Amino acid sequence: MIPSPQKAAVAKHALSLRLRMMLLFCFTVGVLLLASYTAVYFAARSVVRAQLDRRITEAAGLLAADLNSDPNDADILVMDIPDEYFETVDPSGKVIALSKNLHNHVIAWQASSQNPVTIRDSVLGSLRVRSTPIDHANASETLLLATPTRETDRTLAGFRDLLLILFPCSLLIIGVVAAWYVGRSLEPIASLTRETSQMAERVKSAGTRAISMRPAQNGAPLGAANRDDELGRLARAFNELFVCMESAVLQLRQFVSDASHELRTPLSILQGETELLLQEPRSPAEYHRALAVIDSELKKLSRIVESLFTLSIADAGQLRLAREPLYLNETLEEACSLIAPRARSKGIRIERQLSEEVPYIGDEAFLRQLFLIFLDNSVKYSNRPGAIRVGMAVSNGTVRVQFQDEGVGIPANHLPHIFERFYRVPQADESDAQSGGGLGLAIAQAIVRAQDGSIECVSQPGRGSTFTISLPCVAESVSVES
Repeated sequence: MIPSPQKAAVAKHALSLRLRMMLLFCFTVGVLLLASYTAVYFAARSVVRAQLDRRITEAAGLLAADLNSDPNDADILVMDIPDEYFETVDPSGKVIALSKNLHNHVIAWQASSQNPVTIRDSVLGSLRVRSTPIDHANASETLLLATPTRETDRTLAGFRDLLLILFPCSLLIIGVVAAWYVGRSLEPIASLTRETSQMAERVKSAGTRAISMRPAQNGAPLGAANRDDELGRLARAFNELFVCMESAVLQLRQFVSDASHELRTPLSILQGETELLLQEPRSPAEYHRALAVIDSELKKLSRIVESLFTLSIADAGQLRLAREPLYLNETLEEACSLIAPRARSKGIRIERQLSEEVPYIGDEAFLRQLFLIFLDNSVKYSNRPGAIRVGMAVSNGTVRVQFQDEGVGIPANHLPHIFERFYRVPQADESDAQSGGGLGLAIAQAIVRAQDGSIECVSQPGRGSTFTISLPCVAESVSVES
């Protein structure tokens, strides 16, 4: 479905994550501030009005007590207190007496359930009126005390204006803080985006050095202000991804380079031999010699391709090993028998220490291939004459198979690399070393790892090497037909 131009325009102008987070933060805090300021204003209004009501209630109570003791409304007539107006009315609402400062203006008051009550007077403005009953011996009256609310209203208006100024200022400050904090919090993601883009460009670039990463904090390509929060953990995860990707790409390039180098030699020989045969007629002996060379190189190519296939399925986690009962010592004995003719031709004897029967559950074909790899290497690099000692023992739930030769040994600086693909230790007999393709130990490691085992190597140059394979014992009993 092709998106419409309107949708494309909306997607193009979509708000960034930083702006969306800032707007959401400002909106949320703005709503909370508005609610808080509104609550503060109404609370302040309630307090101010309560103070005004308390003041006029106290004044009305004192005057009512005085009138109760001396029922003389003439006292009302002479009162001229600023911003306090007094009036007495009878039960029918008829005005009896007015304070002097009212100037014969009657307060327009009507009995109400609320006391005090706010009224609007056309002359005096907004008034807060408190009514208090006065009980005479022969009559009943009501004292009204009114005071203007302009000072209270002016105070509340000033406070309200202050809140209206503080609200946008607070929002502005919050917006600045939110922009700074969100930007600082999202900086690892921005750095991650830049580093990822640069990594993609480096991967696309030619050459093995193109992918090398620029160091940042603690030697990692991506740093974070707080290494313990979510973004810090995300940065660490991507740093690990960068390192794994760098290693994988470098290994892939090295593998392709080594594989092409290994395949180039036999292909060149095959091409040379076929071109030589096609140039002119040859004798049967020459054809036989050329075909023998071609057959040898084709077998070498087949071994390399088969090894590469085994390693590829191992890398993909698809190396499926059969689980069949067998005796591991018999499989090792069979492998020794297969390699014995080649060892004898080089004057090398194989000393076996395989008296103990070791029941096991595994893939017999792969296990035989595993043992043959180490036996083949031992024969290849042993001195002539010499001996290869093969042993097997079970201890602490682990089967240990050991291959010890008396060969040239492996220098210490080469030991960490011997299980790498196409890696070869320089040897005296280089022609013999070349026949294996440099994949044997890599395949052996893949097989052992598929069996949840491990391989150790101890070597001394000039005195030989010892390879020890450790495989976990199978808990279940093994029944092998003889």
